[in-house]
Amino acid sequence: MTITDISILPTIGVGLLVLRLVLGFSMAAHGTQKLFGWFRGYGLAGTAGFFEQIGFRPGHVFAATAAAGEVVSGLLVALGLFGPVGPALMISVMIVAIGSVHLPHGFFATQNGIELPFLYAVGALTLALAGFGMFSVDAALGLSSVWTAHLVWGVVAIGIVGGGLNLALRRPAPSEVSV
Repeated sequence: MTITDISILPTIGVGLLVLRLVLGFSMAAHGTQKLFGWFRGYGLAGTAGFFEQIGFRPGHVFAATAAAGEVVSGLLVALGLFGPVGPALMISVMIVAIGSVHLPHGFFATQNGIELPFLYAVGALTLALAGFGMFSVDAALGLSSVWTAHLVWGVVAIGIVGGGLNLALRRPAPSEVSV
């Protein structure tokens, strides 16, 4: 069987749906921990304090932006709406998480490494490149054909650059700066 074989398309569509729902709702829930304190999260005040500690000032603005980015990207991915916009936003937020929190700790999540945000980013990139599939809001609205390869790569590139620019705004405390 090939991807052009019409009989395999529903299976691919279901696979993409499962990936979108798990990845999207997990990311959205992660964002609500920061934004509202749901699911044993720290809420906006606690998250803002943490963001201040890792060099994102004003912490409240950066925390609210990160949390909103996680919620919005997660919901767009779960719904399969607006093609690569949600995945690009998710990639952007995960680049910031990797670069500001997880990178010094290696790869594995057991040591607070990059494993989890890396998996979110790769899952998001995969969905951006593959598309959301036949069981998505984009497909129902006829928007899937809008997302050409060039447009997808352009939106993903904006997400990557956005994450890098956000990291460039970080001002670690003097005790965090290496000599």
